[in-house]
Amino acid sequence: MNEPELVREILEKCRTIAVVGLSSNEGRASWGVSHFMQSRGYRIVPVNPMIESALGERAYATLDEACAAVPEIRLVNVFRAPQFVPAIVEDVVRLRVPYLWLQEGVVDHQAAAKAEAAGVKVVMDRCILQDRMSLGWD
Repeated sequence: MNEPELVREILEKCRTIAVVGLSSNEGRASWGVSHFMQSRGYRIVPVNPMIESALGERAYATLDEACAAVPEIRLVNVFRAPQFVPAIVEDVVRLRVPYLWLQEGVVDHQAAAKAEAAGVKVVMDRCILQDRMSLGWD
C-alpha cells in the first residue's frame, strides 16, 4: 500500500476514475482535485446521490450504477468520511474494480486490508493531485 510504484501505476493506467463523494460545489476539495485531474486528461465519473452532475459529467447515485454505465472505470477515488469506507470497499470488491484510492484523511486500515486481500490495489490517506504533482507531472 502507498508504494511509489503503485502510485505511478495508478496514475498511468487508470484514465477513468469514479469519484465517490464528488461535490458540485467548486469550493470543495473533491471538486478541485477532480477538476485538476480532468484537466490533465482523466475522465471523472461522479458518484453522489445528492447531485445530478459535476464537471460536465452525469453523476450516479451508486458505484453500481456508475460501473454499469461506464465499464472502463479502473479506479475508485474516495472523498467520504472513514465510516463509509467499509461499504465502499464491499462495492469495489464485488464490482471487481482493480484500484482504490482513499484521499488524504480517509483512513480505515481494516477495510483497506480487506480490499487488498481481495486483490484490489490500495492507496490510503494520500491526495491523488499532490502525488501526481510530486512525480513532476503538471
